[in-house]
Amino acid sequence: MKRLLTAVIATGAVLALTTVTATAQQQQGRNCAPRDAVVDRLASGYGESRQSMGLGANNQVVEVFASSKTGTWTITVTMPNGLTCLVASGQAFEELAEALPDITDDA
Repeated sequence: MKRLLTAVIATGAVLALTTVTATAQQQQGRNCAPRDAVVDRLASGYGESRQSMGLGANNQVVEVFASSKTGTWTITVTMPNGLTCLVASGQAFEELAEALPDITDDA
């Protein structure tokens, strides 16, 4: 049961990242610009700084920017060519430091 749950969670994470990547590719030209320009705009316009990052499909960098003062957040995907696309944004950002659940129980 525990292995099935782990597989379902891992599959969901892969699907979510694939969706973010596909969304970024569809938005090229609409909500995309060179990375430096995007980072500058998020900092100056919204007070957002990078909170986390990871490597997605096709060597695309997925980053979360947020402001602890305003609570705004933005998720970006940067393509290998340096083009950065905005894929999601919102409000009420909270930083969490949750511990992993105890996985010693097979129930």
